[in-house]
Amino acid sequence: MYNDELIFKSKNRIKTTWGIIKKETGKHKHHSTIDLLRINNTMVNNSQDIAHNFNDYFSTVADPIIDNIKMEKYELKDDISYSSYPVNNFNTTFPNINWNHASTHEISKIIESLKTTNSCGYDEIPVQIIKLSAPFIISPLTYICNKSLSAGAFPEKLKYALIRPVHKKGDKHLITNYRPISLLTSFSKIFEKLIFARLYKHLLINRILAKEQYGFRRNSSTESAAYNVFKEITQAMNDRRSLGGLFCELEKVLIVLTIEFYWENWNFMGLKGNFWT
Repeated sequence: MYNDELIFKSKNRIKTTWGIIKKETGKHKHHSTIDLLRINNTMVNNSQDIAHNFNDYFSTVADPIIDNIKMEKYELKDDISYSSYPVNNFNTTFPNINWNHASTHEISKIIESLKTTNSCGYDEIPVQIIKLSAPFIISPLTYICNKSLSAGAFPEKLKYALIRPVHKKGDKHLITNYRPISLLTSFSKIFEKLIFARLYKHLLINRILAKEQYGFRRNSSTESAAYNVFKEITQAMNDRRSLGGLFCELEKVLIVLTIEFYWENWNFMGLKGNFWT
C-alpha cells in the first residue's frame, strides 16, 4: 500500500516505480566516499590524488574518439559540411530566434517548477531557499535575467559546477567504471529554463525537430518510441513484409561534438544573436 501511494502521488511514475524496484532488489545506489582507487596498478588513498586523477580522466576520456573522427574525416578527403543534414532536408533557412524579455510572472513560474531537493552547487544555496526568498528577489532576478538575454551572456559564475564521480558498474577501484555528474547552482537552472523556453518555442514553431525525436520533448517519451516501433513491426508482419533491425550505441556523443558542428547547424536553424556571436 505504501508503494502504491508513492507511485500514485508521483509526478514521474516510471522513475518512482524503478526507484522502488531498485530499493526492493537491493540495487539502490548510495553515494559514498571514494577512499581507494587503483591508478597504474597502484592503490591510491590520498583524497587529493584521487580527485586529480578523476579530473584528468574525465577531461581526456573522449580524446581517442575525437582523434579517430578527425582521422576518418581526413582519410575521406571530402569537404564534409556539418550542416549537410539540415541543408539536404529543408528547402530554406529559418528565421532568427526571438530572445524576448522575461516578466516577473515567468521567472516566478520557473522557480515554482524547480524540484525541491537538498542538492546544491558550489554556492551551497538549495532550491528551497530560492523558493522561500522568491518574493524578495524576484524583481532584481528578473532584471539580471533580461540583461543576460539582451547581452547574450550567460553569467560566468553560474557555469561553475561541482563534479561528482558516480559508480556505474564493476570494480569500484577502477576509474574507468565511473561517470561524472555536474552539480550546478540552483540559480543557473533558472537561466537555463528561461533560454530553453525560447529555444524550444523556436524549434516547434518552425518544425525543426524530427517527429522521430522522442527524448527531451513535452508529451513524448521512450514509451511513445517503443509503441511506434511495436506498431511498425506488427504492421509489417500483418503485411507479410520482411523485417530487420539496426541498433546503434553512440559513445560519449555530447563530449565529442565540436563547436564547428553546433555553429553551422545553429546558423542554419536561425539560432543567432548575441548568445552565438
